[in-house]
Parts: sequence; structure tokens; C-alpha cells
Amino acid sequence: MLFINSGCRWVERIKAAAFLAALLIAGCVAAPLDNSLQWQSQLYADHALVGMIWDSERSLFIDANELFGRLEGASYLLLGEKHDNPDHHELQLRVLEHVLGTEKVSNVSFEMMTSDQQPLLESVSSLQQSDLDTIEEYLQWDSDGWDWDFYGPLVQAAIAANVSIKAANISNEEMMRVYAEPTPDEIADVLDALTVTALEKDIDESHCGMLPESQFPAMVRVQQARDFAMAKSLTAGFSRQMQVLIAGNYHIRRDLGVPNYILHTQRGRRPDRIISLSFMEVDAGSVEPHDYLQQFGGTRAYDYIWFTPAVSDEDYCASMRQP
Repeated sequence: MLFINSGCRWVERIKAAAFLAALLIAGCVAAPLDNSLQWQSQLYADHALVGMIWDSERSLFIDANELFGRLEGASYLLLGEKHDNPDHHELQLRVLEHVLGTEKVSNVSFEMMTSDQQPLLESVSSLQQSDLDTIEEYLQWDSDGWDWDFYGPLVQAAIAANVSIKAANISNEEMMRVYAEPTPDEIADVLDALTVTALEKDIDESHCGMLPESQFPAMVRVQQARDFAMAKSLTAGFSRQMQVLIAGNYHIRRDLGVPNYILHTQRGRRPDRIISLSFMEVDAGSVEPHDYLQQFGGTRAYDYIWFTPAVSDEDYCASMRQP
């Protein structure tokens, strides 16, 4: 869902106060875990939802302690993000360190690494030094695409916990092959026609309406292939321990993303518990948590949303349309 900034901040504050007051009366509001987190992003930092955690199934706010307890029961824990928001990565690290501390995690997968880097990950634990600079160089990290300051601590935490680390994304070579070839049989029937249409619409919007319609099927194939690869990085092999994925918010959506491919591999047996936790920027024009679910159909996009300030309100499409 696209949010429109009206510029009427005082109106939004009045609406937010009324909305949260109603929830307080109902006993549904819970405070964040503590006040030790200093937001690095400052846009809309005074928004009523900042720091709040929304339980979408029960339609109420919970605190971080309750969230952490609930996450411990996951078979697959999917941690979303907006890639350039530093607060999302700090919160991801808090969650990751907590579940790693339970010693229930067997694997952490990263969207930010591609299949051709997997051999490096197989031996990363053998490094004589595990400082961030050494790890970055050894993994040949794509620092232009993914800020190592954001992801390095997450990788380092997984190494220190001595768990498996997997590259969850397809390589550029694989992506080009998927783009040019028909949809592979293994993913062709995972999403129904209506869901594929929703994917096409989102892809069109994400490209600011500038992508030729003839490219929609190929772009959907690439999206599906990436989501399938992320799911496969979690389901390959059998483990009763938790599998964790670090990926963008769109990939972890239950209605359109990776969870569909995990469930597809579990047909015929009782599905394991999948938890999708989105770290999401607030928008000045919306103070109701339901607005942020962005779901397609009746399936909730996320199980939990942890709200943060925003990095920017720049209209990227407007700049692209300039002559």
C-alpha cells in the first residue's frame, strides 16, 4: 500500500491521540521493552506508533518481552526490514541475539548473499580472526548493495553462536536464466492467478509505472525464484531447531512471499510454525496499525509489526519521472 503524506501533521497527531486513547481504555497498549534504544532515524520520530509492536492476529499491541517469548516457539522466524533503515538492523540484532541465546537456532539465512557465495560461508567459522573487517573481506561482501555496517553485526552474531549461515538469494547468472526461461515447475503452482496478478501490480508500482507490461511475467518469475530460494535455504535438510531469515519486508509477507514456498514443501504433513516479523517505518498519514499490513486477500501479511521512525520521505518516482 502506498501512503500519501498530507502535510497536516497536527491533524494526524489528534487522530493518533484519539486512536491510542481508545486502545488504552481497552487495555491493549503495551510499552516498548525499555528506553535504551536511541533512534538513528529521525523522520516522524514523534509519531504515535513509533516503538510500538503490533500483534496482527489478536489486533493489539504487545511489549518486547512478550514478543520475544512468542518468537521462541517459531520453526521459521522471518525478520523483515527496509534495507536502508539503521533502526531495523539494530532491532533485528536484538531479536537475533535473543533467539541465538536460547540455543534453539540451527541456521541463519541472508537475502544479501547469493548462492555463489555459499562455499565461503561453509568455511567462515574457520577464520583465525572474527572481527568485522576480516569477515567482510573473506565473504567478498557486496558493500555497494548492502551496507556492511548494517549486516556485519548480524553475520558476526551468527558466527559467534556457531550456527550454520546460508546465502538465501539467487546469483545474477541464475536470475538472468530465470528471466529468460519459462516458470520452473517447482514454483509454477505455488501462487494462484489472483496472487500473481497482485504481484504484477506491486512490481508495476515499485517501478513507478515505467516498466513495460510485457516484462511483468518475467519480473514475477524472478521474484518467485528469489522467494523460493530463500525458502529452500531454510527447509533444505531436516532440523527441529529454528531457522532464521534476514530479508526485506516484501519477501517475508505471508500472503505473497517466502512463507508460501515453505508451506508448499510441507504439503501432506503438519506445517511447522512460521512467524513473520516486520520492522516497518511509520507514515505521517496513517496511525492505524491495520493500514500497514498491506495484505492481499484474507491472509495477514505479517504476524507482528515493530514500528520505527523513517529514513526519508523522498518521492523516488517523482525524481525518476523528471525529464
